[in-house]
Amino acid sequence: MTERRCGYVALIGRPNAGKSTLLNQILSSKLAITSSKPQTTRDRILGVYTDETMQAVLLDTPGVHKVWTELNRAMVRRSQEALGDADVACWIEDMTVLARRARLGEPPLDGASEAIAGLLEAAGKPVVFVANKMDLVQPQWVLPVLEAVAARVPIAAAVPLSALSGDGVEALKGELRKLLPEAPALYPDDHWTDASERFLAAEVIREKIFELTEQEVPYSSYVGIEAFDESEREELGRVRINAVIVVERPQQKGIVIGKGGDMLKRIGTAARLELQDLLDCRVHLEIFVKVEPGWTRTTKGLRKVGFEG
Repeated sequence: MTERRCGYVALIGRPNAGKSTLLNQILSSKLAITSSKPQTTRDRILGVYTDETMQAVLLDTPGVHKVWTELNRAMVRRSQEALGDADVACWIEDMTVLARRARLGEPPLDGASEAIAGLLEAAGKPVVFVANKMDLVQPQWVLPVLEAVAARVPIAAAVPLSALSGDGVEALKGELRKLLPEAPALYPDDHWTDASERFLAAEVIREKIFELTEQEVPYSSYVGIEAFDESEREELGRVRINAVIVVERPQQKGIVIGKGGDMLKRIGTAARLELQDLLDCRVHLEIFVKVEPGWTRTTKGLRKVGFEG
């Protein structure tokens, strides 16, 4: 019997490529928040997949994108750092984007793909190309994309899949099993993340902001957990959470609160219900909203709200 394989796998791709959806699908549980809006993921999120022969420590990362604020710069830096830490890189692409370019006679790889390819070249790690959203793509346009990818970056394997449905995910696990080094497990078999419940609570609230608000509000919002009181958890099965939503402008605060507090109530109710499932107990959630002008634009602003750049 061969020794178990174990190592770090960085999930790298453009915003909305499906990295977080793929992480959740591999783990068979919701760890990373997802949204149809781009740039949902801001932090590196660690999830642990373990079976009899492999432990893959998956690093979900913010999408690689153009930088225009200090927040964007910090997000891309997290992706680069995850790639540096990884034993294997999964380059995840939205095939609806690349296949459309091939169908129109354009080079399949656009500027975003080229930026990711450059990062992968510099890292020098084994690369698995993950062709995501295959259920939405006509088969004849897949081969030109794969040929363009292989010509740009040496890849160890290419795996077509649908992160949403799970089709092809077992094949991806098989490729990772081949590439990860033989090594003892880094985490206990029942361990699935290193994220704290405080972090997950903030992420759930932020996901509801992405789901329920529009335009620039989700991207200008930060969620901090000011209190996470578990003193009644064992006896009464209840956790008390105080959270703050930080936005950049008074108008955004008005949108988040809504007429008569309606929007904030919707955000709070949706977050509370999901947190009760996540924490397996009743949740008393209080959310406040405050303005921190231009917090996304400077390192000082990031530190002031509690986001480490």
